[in-house]
Amino acid sequence: MLLVHPVRDLVRFLPALVGILVFGQSSDGGGRWLLLGVGVPVVLGLARYLTTSYRITTGRVEVRQGLLNKRVLSAPLDRVRTVDLTASPIHRVLGLVTLRIGTGQSSGNGEERLALDGLTATAASGLRERLLHGHVSQLTNRDVAATAAAGHVVLTLDLRWVRFAPFTSSGVAIAGAALGVVAQSAHTLEILPSVDLDSAARLGAVALVVLGLLGVLLTICVLAVVGYLLTNFDFQLLRTGTEWHVRRGLFTTRETTLDQARVSGVSIGEPWGLRFAGGARLSAIVTGLDRRQRGSSVLVPPAPRAEVERVSAEVLGSAAPVTSRLVGHGPRAHRRRWTRAMVPAGGVALGALVAGYAVSWWFLPLAAAALALGAVLAHDRWRALGHALVDGHLVARSGSLDRRREALHTASVIGWNLRATWFQRRVGLTHLVATTAGGRQQVRVLDLDEAAATDLAASATPRLLEEFLTRPPGRPLR
Repeated sequence: MLLVHPVRDLVRFLPALVGILVFGQSSDGGGRWLLLGVGVPVVLGLARYLTTSYRITTGRVEVRQGLLNKRVLSAPLDRVRTVDLTASPIHRVLGLVTLRIGTGQSSGNGEERLALDGLTATAASGLRERLLHGHVSQLTNRDVAATAAAGHVVLTLDLRWVRFAPFTSSGVAIAGAALGVVAQSAHTLEILPSVDLDSAARLGAVALVVLGLLGVLLTICVLAVVGYLLTNFDFQLLRTGTEWHVRRGLFTTRETTLDQARVSGVSIGEPWGLRFAGGARLSAIVTGLDRRQRGSSVLVPPAPRAEVERVSAEVLGSAAPVTSRLVGHGPRAHRRRWTRAMVPAGGVALGALVAGYAVSWWFLPLAAAALALGAVLAHDRWRALGHALVDGHLVARSGSLDRRREALHTASVIGWNLRATWFQRRVGLTHLVATTAGGRQQVRVLDLDEAAATDLAASATPRLLEEFLTRPPGRPLR
C-alpha cells in the first residue's frame, strides 16, 4: 500500500499537477513547484496508510483512520449484509484487494462505508467468512477452500450475451461521456477536423444527417460492448452453502458475497431495449442494503430472459413468482394509464399543430408522432401492470420504458402504506406500498382498488394487519 496510495493520489491530483507544470514552465523554479505538487499527494498517501487500522471484537468490526481529522467507523457483525472484494489493476499486480463491508448504513457523502484497503487475497477471503458468519476464530486457507468447493456454479457468462449490451442505457452513457471528452480535447488542442463544404453540399444535407446518425449509433454499440465486457468479463454466480457469491471484471475484478438469509427477494429489470432483444437482468433484494450499494446485489447481467428466470427460480426456491400469471387492476386503472400518457402527448400535439399553422407544415408530423407514441406508451404500461401473491411472495410489476417485476418474500414485509393522490381518490384507486429493509426499501403495487389493496395486504401478512382492520375481508371499510 506504500505504492498504491501514492499512485492513486497522484491520479486524483493529476489536473492540479498539469496546472503546476504549465505554471512552472512560464516562471522560474518550475522544477521545485513540480516537486512540491508530486510530494503532496505522496505524503497524503503515506499518511493514510500509517493512520489506518482495523480490529474485530466478539461482536463488532471497527476501522480507524485519519491524522488531523480522526474518524472511527464501527458496526455490529450482525449488521453485515454483503462483503465486496475489489482489485484494481495495480492491486492485482501486488496481490492485494480492497474489502468493503455493506451494513445498510448510509451517509450523505458516502465516506462512512467500512472499507479495508490493502489486504492480501488470502487474508481477505478468510475475513469475509468471519464477517458474514460472525466467527471470531481465524479461518484457515483450507477452510476457505473447502467452503468454495462445497458450492456449485449457478451461472457463467456466455460471450454471446454481449449482443444485449447495445440495448442498455449504459452504452448511451459511456458514448456520451467518451464523445464529450473527445470533443473537448479536440477543441482544447485545436485539432478539429476540417470539413470540405463543397463536398458536403454535393453529398446533401439528408445524407450527412443519416451518416452522422449511423456513426453515432455505431459508436454507442461499440462502447456498450466494451463496457459490458470490462464490467462482466468472467462473470460467475456460485452458491456455497448459505451464500451467493458473484465474481466479475476484466481489469478491475470484483467479488461479492451475499448471505442467503439476507436475500428477501429478486427484482427483474426489463427496460424496453432489453425486452425488444429478448433479454433481462436480475438483482437481489437484500435486507439492509441501500440503493447506493445496489451494484453489490447484481445476480445476472443483461442476459437471455430464460436464464434470468432460471436463476430467479433458484434464488426464490420456486418458479411460480416469476412465471405465474398476474392479476389485472381493473378498468379504472386502465383509464388512468391512458389519461397519464395521452394528456402530455396531447399537449405536445397541440403545440405542434399551432406551430404548423403559424410557421411551417413540417411540424404537423410531430403532432401525429406524439399522439401515436402516447398511445403505444399507455397500452404498454397497462399491459405491464399487475400483481400476485404466490408461494409466500408478493409479486408486483409495472413500468414501460423501465419495466420491473419484483418478488418479495412476505416475511420480509415490515409495514404497509396506502398512498393516493387527489386524482386517485376521485376514482377510488391507491398505491399499495410494502415496506421492507431491502433494496429500495419498498415494493409498490400501483393503482389498486382500495378494497383490493387492503385485502392483498391482509392476505400477505395477516398478523401485521388483523388488529387494525374494521371490516371482514372483501367488504368496504367502515
